[in-house]
Amino acid sequence: MFVQSETTPNPLTLKFIPGVPVLGNGTAFFTSAEAAAPSPLAESLFKISGITAIFLGLDFITVTKEEDIAWDSLKPLIFNCIMDHFVAGKPVMREAHTVAPSGENESEIVKHIRELIDTRVRPAVAQDGGDIIFRGFHDGIVELELHGSCSGCPSSTMTLKNGIENMLKHYVPEVIAVEAVA
Repeated sequence: MFVQSETTPNPLTLKFIPGVPVLGNGTAFFTSAEAAAPSPLAESLFKISGITAIFLGLDFITVTKEEDIAWDSLKPLIFNCIMDHFVAGKPVMREAHTVAPSGENESEIVKHIRELIDTRVRPAVAQDGGDIIFRGFHDGIVELELHGSCSGCPSSTMTLKNGIENMLKHYVPEVIAVEAVA
């Protein structure tokens, strides 16, 4: 097995590509060892000192570290952890992981916003090791949750305002703003 790594726009986050599927569908984001209980892989990664977040995507894993720890000391440990996990044939998640379905009674505006995010935004941010999840639309404001390399990224505000907000305003005139939520 050969695991590759890529930089992301967030200097505290690296993207690791194991060359095999990670999650069959959806994503998972963990910001502590306790929260990582559903994922044996994330639990193992959190045992490495200095890791602050784990994001699991379709075919990649992003790892976020503490600011004062060098990647040179963490990368070999992360590579070994990921390789050992997949070579041993362990599951990534303890239970089947599914994406929460969109509500059947959503307005046409919300359906259109979700479609734009799912087809135009999420694939682009996944290339950088992150994800953006739709959380709501109220009074013209789209609420999005940032995961993986997007969470805490220095350029995430610019991406939200100059990229996503402008695109949504163009296609959905009812949108007046986009905000990040936790």
